[in-house]
Amino acid sequence: MTPRQRRQALARRWRRAFVVATAICLAAYAVNALFFELSPANVWGLTYGIAAAVLLVATALYSARRRFPRSVSRWRLGSARAWLYGHLYGGTLFLLLMLMHSGFSVPGGAVTWWLWALSLWTVASGLVGLALQQWIPRVLGSGLEVEALYERIPDLVADLRARADHLAAECAEPIQALYGQRLAPALAGPQPRLRYYLDITGGRRGALRELDLLHRLLPPDEQDKLAELTEMYRTKLQLDAQYTLQKGLRGWLWLHVPVSLVVLILLVIHVIAVWYY
Repeated sequence: MTPRQRRQALARRWRRAFVVATAICLAAYAVNALFFELSPANVWGLTYGIAAAVLLVATALYSARRRFPRSVSRWRLGSARAWLYGHLYGGTLFLLLMLMHSGFSVPGGAVTWWLWALSLWTVASGLVGLALQQWIPRVLGSGLEVEALYERIPDLVADLRARADHLAAECAEPIQALYGQRLAPALAGPQPRLRYYLDITGGRRGALRELDLLHRLLPPDEQDKLAELTEMYRTKLQLDAQYTLQKGLRGWLWLHVPVSLVVLILLVIHVIAVWYY
């Protein structure tokens, strides 16, 4: 079996397990609704709540797995992809059980209301993150010729700017004027733009049109210099696109991880309150 076939088989196993678990949960809830009282405080409601709490803690362990990959690998605790599936499907099942625990209604208490609302946010933001992780690498791979790590992009841009400054100083006056007005500011540093989410080229063809027009008016030796500057500018625009989309992917973590930690804290408070009272 090839690695791709193993990944597909793993995905199918997790998908089937999720479907079966969801069906069991919904069947239990249907029996509960038909023959017994729907209440967070009775045996049925407490069972949903305990199962949801266990799943939440289990899915939160995914963060620990990402921090200690060598230890997980040494102890053979599963592949990274298996942990990711567990995090995704476990988180979604947690949300279903939490809603069953509350009877699919908004709770009244302050702590339980925040726990309920932030749980919805956490799962929704997780699904958005999954979509971004699937979409962004494909867009970057299909629309750009340049690949770069997010942390390296500022250094790569600075290197481009230094080489462009040196070359522009040796060019004729029309190129120097264009460089000073258009290219130098663009090469000042990474420039994220929202338009890259709609068009990965960012209007690159239009941005290079002025350079193409000037290229036709120059003598051959100056054309070569402008062509080299144009290539640097084209590379910079692609680095901007890389920087923008990778920045969005990293920024998403701030919408998901801190809220997840708050949910865990609220869960502890909720459990202590239920146990105490």
